[in-house]
Formats: sequence, C-alpha cells, structure tokens
Amino acid sequence: MDSPLTLPGWRHAYSGKVRDLYVPVDTSHGVRADRMLVVASDRVSAFDFVLEPGIPDKGVLLTTLSLWWFDQLAGADGGRGIPNHLAADHALGADGEAHALIPDAVAGRAMLVRSLDMQPIECVVRGYLTGSGWAEYRENGTVCGIRLESGLGNGDRLPSPIFTPAYKAPMGEHDENITFDQTVDLVGGARAEELRDISLEIYERAASTAEKRGLILADTKFEFGVDAVGVMTLADEVLTSDSSRYWDASAWATGTTPAERMASFDKQIVRDWLAAHWDKQGTPPELPADIVAQTAARYRELLELLTA
Repeated sequence: MDSPLTLPGWRHAYSGKVRDLYVPVDTSHGVRADRMLVVASDRVSAFDFVLEPGIPDKGVLLTTLSLWWFDQLAGADGGRGIPNHLAADHALGADGEAHALIPDAVAGRAMLVRSLDMQPIECVVRGYLTGSGWAEYRENGTVCGIRLESGLGNGDRLPSPIFTPAYKAPMGEHDENITFDQTVDLVGGARAEELRDISLEIYERAASTAEKRGLILADTKFEFGVDAVGVMTLADEVLTSDSSRYWDASAWATGTTPAERMASFDKQIVRDWLAAHWDKQGTPPELPADIVAQTAARYRELLELLTA
C-alpha cells in the first residue's frame, strides 16, 4: 500500500483499501476533528484485497463522479435534497480572498468533508440479480435472506429494488452480507428503516438518471453517518464505478448470455480476471497491463456518459 502523503496543514489518520483520511494537523490525538480530508487513491480492490498495480487516474475519475452525483442528489435532479458530508473547500482569508483548503498535491482527488458518526452498515441496493446475490439465489432462492420468485437468471431485473445490507468489517477482515433483522440488532429499528428507505430512494433516482443516458444501475452501495444535529447524511464515495455496477442498457436488452447482457462500466473486468486466475488463497496475482488499461478506459467512459 502507498505511503501516506505529507500534506501541508494535514496529518494522516487512517488508510482504507482505496482511500486515505487526513485530519487538520492541530487536531489532538484521540479527538474527533470537525473537518477531514478524504483522498481517493489509484488503488483498486476486489474480493476485499488491494491489488497491484493501481488504475491510472482512478482517484480523480471517481472523485469527479462522486462530486457530480452529490450535486444531483442535493436537488439538481429535481428531487429533494439529500444531505451529504461535503464541506466548503475554500475559506475567506484575512486578505478577503477565498483560499483553497485542499492541498495542490491532491487536488482533483480529494474531498473536504464534515466529521460524522458513521453507521456500521454498508447500505446495498440491488435492482438486478448478479454477483454475490446471484450466488446466494442459486443456492437458497434468497438474497440476504429475502425470498425471491423462482426462475430468475443471472442479470435479470428484480420485480422491485431490494435493500440488502452488509456489515462493515474491521480493516483486514471481510464485509459480511446480513439480513434486515441483523441490521436492526446493530443500529435499532428506527435507524434501520431510515437507512433502508433513503437508500432505496437514492437508488431509484440514480437508476432513472442512468437510464436516460443508456445505462443500467444494476446495484450500488451507500455509506451514511449522523451529523452533529442528528441528521442522517450520505458519506464516502457515491455511485462510482467502484461502489456500483453499471451496465450498457442496449447490451442488456439484446444479449443472450449473462456475459453479453452485462457489458459493464465498472471494475467487473478486474473481478472477472481475478476470479479466473486466483483461488483466493494467499497474495493475489498482479493485474496485467491490458486489464489495467481496460478498467481505466471503462471508468473514464462511464464518467463521460453520465456527465456529458
């Protein structure tokens, strides 16, 4: 994993699989900062492992897409404003000029955010049957304990989107799909319902936006935190190629096999290559140059299709 950067005014606090967190340098250890800097790296992960090498410009591409989606969900798409964790990235100095708070070294791939009480749940919404949901369905006829109708195939659209949460495991451990009842046990009934309802609302708005651009939002995951006054707030990255599955709508409609139906604009290329060349034991193999290049191209194409 990359070494933390030295950023003027900031101190490295934590590194996840693909993002690094910094707090103001004058923040006392053990004290939660009011503002944080979230830096998206070019690292890529699959099956909860960080892979080598990274994807060129991934941090910039995904940050740009997240910021675009935050803007849409704040009301630019005509829906109600969904609160998010972004903070003003400029401050008015003594000279009356607005000064950037994000260091030049990470400009374009960093977000200045408010500190939140993060929820221990990944809020996954699925509109189509694929991935780990398809694997569970084949075995049990369920997805995260939700019974589905029989006869569905890989890549099929679900009758309606479903909320299928996951427990956010500590660093170094694997996230775990859980049922809604287990979510209630973790965060309480009212909060579990709030997380479910807002996740489904965001998914349906985003799916509608994607559909207008010839894309299918097959599934996605959100993270939320509670702010200082108790408001549930959308955080982390949102609706990116790393946190979501996007498919070409025309390929899905006309394809005859799962592979043809699910031409993707996300890191499925990486997942597929890794699944074919690694038994999930020991250290993952290095990604070949052509897989890295294809993934970078797909990330860039998705951004262009959505934001053009």
